[in-house]
Amino acid sequence: MRYLDDAAPPHDLTYDDVFMVPRHSAVASRYDVELATDDGTGATLPLVVANMTAVAGKRMAETVARRGGLTVIPQDIPIPVVAEVVRFVKSRHLVFDTPIELTPHQTVAEALALIPKRSHGAAVVVQEGRPVGVVGLADCGEVDRFAQVQDVMDRQLVRLAADADPRAAFDALDAARVPLATAVDEEGRLLGVLTRIGALRATLYRPAVDGDGALRVAAAVGVNGDVAAKAKELVAAGVDCLVVDTAHGDQDRMVEALRAIRAGDPGVPVAAGNVVSAEGTRTLIEAGADIVKVGVGPGAMCTTRMMTGVGRPQFSAVAECAATARGLGRRVWADGGVRHPRDVALALAAGASSVMIGSWFAGTHESPGDLMVDPDGREFKVSFGMASARAVANRTTGESAYDRARKGLYEEGISSSRMYLDPQRPGVEDLIDQICSGVRSACTYAGATTLGELHERAVVGLQSAAGFHEGRPLSSSW
Repeated sequence: MRYLDDAAPPHDLTYDDVFMVPRHSAVASRYDVELATDDGTGATLPLVVANMTAVAGKRMAETVARRGGLTVIPQDIPIPVVAEVVRFVKSRHLVFDTPIELTPHQTVAEALALIPKRSHGAAVVVQEGRPVGVVGLADCGEVDRFAQVQDVMDRQLVRLAADADPRAAFDALDAARVPLATAVDEEGRLLGVLTRIGALRATLYRPAVDGDGALRVAAAVGVNGDVAAKAKELVAAGVDCLVVDTAHGDQDRMVEALRAIRAGDPGVPVAAGNVVSAEGTRTLIEAGADIVKVGVGPGAMCTTRMMTGVGRPQFSAVAECAATARGLGRRVWADGGVRHPRDVALALAAGASSVMIGSWFAGTHESPGDLMVDPDGREFKVSFGMASARAVANRTTGESAYDRARKGLYEEGISSSRMYLDPQRPGVEDLIDQICSGVRSACTYAGATTLGELHERAVVGLQSAAGFHEGRPLSSSW
């Protein structure tokens, strides 16, 4: 990456402060662009779901890995639970989505409570392990809530074999005009479900899989306690990447934690952070980090900058840290501050191998937590920062009331925020489509077919607030 006219910026920059200049390109189509990362994680998309309790759960991990990204399970989750999440994710099918299953005698009320847990918008009615019908939200609209689902389900089923070709499945669903197909084994037992758009996505994305062909998932550890022992347990549970996480990464405890983990020869990539400087990046790499997380204060749930004045505008932080890491043969993840696909493209152009996303993905069907509705009928989920009073309370449940109260006095995060679902893009896969469309198109403008070429060829200029505003689309005329 270089700056337009090779002029060094007079101050640090956010994503809003910069733009990419189009360059001569021989790339004919955005589908010619390869989005796989080169950071050793095995991800085929440069997207990492941040280790936030309100964002990263098993449904998110399964769905994102199926499309090629990576989800980091938070450090606050007990290791036995993490092990169960890892087992669940790695047992999932690479093409078919995990269905919501109901028995014929369950009620419409139960169906309405469960269907929003998945973005495919339906549940499969199963009897003795075999699908007998499908019930969607529309089927439940004008019926008594105590009615049984067998009375409202659609009995017309499109059944797919375990090795069904996604393109053929798309054609079968399109011809049948049904919302989803059920995949069954040789004995007719339910394996999963596939929607028309799910079949299409299966032809466009490559799952992030390990050496055994199972979906990949990462997990975080903190810097306190017996970090080496926790890391060993996580690796034994099957995690594919360890993330050593603390708000201030350039500190002695982080260095000690990294050295302890590295001494145990984990056998998986180790990411660590967060830092925002070349010095901090070098420190973590020398201590054993394969990947450095970059970002202090840019996240939507973080109040660090307003509380402390500490941090750094994210684009400049990523550019500097990425240059240092690449010089040492390592990579960085840009953690936080992305609100549009353009921000992801700019982070990658600045040299990040992947971009971590938290709050943007919180308002989706796949994030943990219950789907709620506000007085205006808008659907939302509640999100919170990992340094907020709420997160601290969850993290310290085993401590004395006094210690919990003392720690609760100091917080650097929002404890409750409504993350509204976009009616046009309510699922995380919808957002992945949008992001990847923007990143692929940015690569074609730069004349790049890989993320490495994007970083090499990107020419970035500075713009005023008016310049950024000029680029925003209008939903109606002025």
